[in-house]
Amino acid sequence: MEITDITEEVRAIGMGSLGARMGIDLQSAELSDKGWASVTATMPVEGNTQPYGLLHGGANAVLAESLGSIASGITAHTLFGEGHIVVGVDLNCTHHRAAREGLVTGSARLISVGRTVISSSIEISDHQGKLICTSRLTCLVRNL
Repeated sequence: MEITDITEEVRAIGMGSLGARMGIDLQSAELSDKGWASVTATMPVEGNTQPYGLLHGGANAVLAESLGSIASGITAHTLFGEGHIVVGVDLNCTHHRAAREGLVTGSARLISVGRTVISSSIEISDHQGKLICTSRLTCLVRNL
């Protein structure tokens, strides 16, 4: 399977204003030979905590939806062409453990691609590589 690095193209588009506010930093973006994208980014725990000093579950959700949406959008554009966008319709996050410091890393990979629905799986790990959250995002493909 051939993989194409599209990190710089995705980095040029950016992570959006919410992603920038939360410190989400794109690490890699790739496109498989069948047109499915995968995306990895980091996010600091500091500045994204709840009152007890733990990474806020909503911050995990923002990271997961950001990465899953980007991977789904790239895939829709690649497979179906110009004018196709995606909108998230369902996000599920399971929080396994707390993160208190450092960076967390999220990785999105596609699990199902159809003409109208694309689903991705997102895993978020702490700075020690321990899994802290698993998520699934379902996006609707729209033709503008």
